[in-house]
Parts: sequence; structure tokens; C-alpha cells
Amino acid sequence: METHKPGAGGMAMEKPFSRPLKALLTGPVQPLGPRAVPSGIAKSAVDRPLWLSRVGFDGDGQGDLVKHGGPEKAVHHYPFDHYADWQQEKGPHPLLGAPGAFGENLSTEGILERDVAIGDVFLLGGAVLEVSQGRQPCFKLNLRFDRPGMAVSVQTSGRTGWYFRVREEGMVSPGDHLSLLDRQAPEWTIARIAHLFYVDRLNREGLEGIAALPLLAESWRQLARRRLESGLIEDWSRRLTGG
Repeated sequence: METHKPGAGGMAMEKPFSRPLKALLTGPVQPLGPRAVPSGIAKSAVDRPLWLSRVGFDGDGQGDLVKHGGPEKAVHHYPFDHYADWQQEKGPHPLLGAPGAFGENLSTEGILERDVAIGDVFLLGGAVLEVSQGRQPCFKLNLRFDRPGMAVSVQTSGRTGWYFRVREEGMVSPGDHLSLLDRQAPEWTIARIAHLFYVDRLNREGLEGIAALPLLAESWRQLARRRLESGLIEDWSRRLTGG
């Protein structure tokens, strides 16, 4: 159905391809952890069509609308392929038996961070989505898994998943396929940007490219600009540990 060729930061997809949803997931805002932090990270699979608007699926909630949700993070996609890796590295966990452990709205198999680039356009049911940014994991993953270092592990592994903005609203069903329509910046994969943010963190050429990438969410472009101006890496401790 598709062929691949090597590309900057991963595998560039030559031809349109399609993957079925493994699950379509939503969840309301609920208290999370011993401090009862409001969060929509606990999501479960639905068995009915849902309306997808510019800010997300009907029935889906975010506990912190400053850092989660909104047009640039309307839909979270996490590859189910990673679940086996987490079980191998972290051991068995009840959340890893089915999609939804990482707060994702879309679960698929066969699409990874090295395959997906900023600006990739996908058809999903009656909606059209565009890849906007990778996920920056936060301390709520620690609470979700009851493991203090889970957010750090997600960040350092590169198994972060990514977000879509919604270009065209529409109905989405659990049995729909996620089908590639267009690639606008195939060299800027999610994996490549994660490497520049979290590994090769002061690579000036890379940061300049990120800052100048108009298809990338503005908050990530600003992050790259701040590093270029200051020559410093931002403090991640509050995001990753919650304290």
C-alpha cells in the first residue's frame, strides 16, 4: 500500500497510505493522583461516531486549558506500537493492555514519530487533520502510571506521540482510517524535532530551522527562538515532576 525511503529524521513516505484506527478515545476531566489534580488524561475507547471540532472531540476534556487542548493540540495521537516497548522496559502494568494509557485520542499501529512530519495532512472520516507538534510529556503521566519517572522516560525515549490541528471539522467513527493526503515539510519529522529539543539541544542550525517552520505550533517556534537568543536550555523540572 505504501513505500518508504530514508528522510531527514526518519522515514519519508513516498505515497499516500492509510491505517485503521485501533481505537478512538475520549475522557472527561477527573481528579488524578493524591492531590486530585484535574486532568482528562484517563481516556477510554468509544463505540460511536463523534463530532470533531477545531478544539477536539465531543466529550473530551482537558484539566488545564493553558497547557493542554486548544486548536494546536486538538487531537492527540499515540502509536500502540510503543506499548510493547513500555512493557518490556517497565514491566507489566494494567494500563498497557489496551489503548488509552497515554491520554491519546487516536491509537494506530504502523505509524511512528519517525514517519510523521510537521504539516502532514490526513483524512480521518469526515475530518481533515494536520500534524502541528510533538507532545511534551508532563508529570500527569507519573500520576497516571503511579511511577515518578514516567514523564522523563517518555521524553528521553522519543516515544512521545504528537498532536493534530483540525483543518476541516467532521464526524469521526471508531472504524475510520487515517489516510495521508499531503506532505508539506517531510524533512521535519516528529522524531527529528524531538532529537533537537531533548538531545542535540543547542544545535543552532536545527533551532533556526525549527524557529522558521511556519507549520509548527507557535509555542514550539518560540521555544527554539528563546534558546537561540539565550544559549540556555529551559528548566523542565516543573513540567516533568510537577514540583
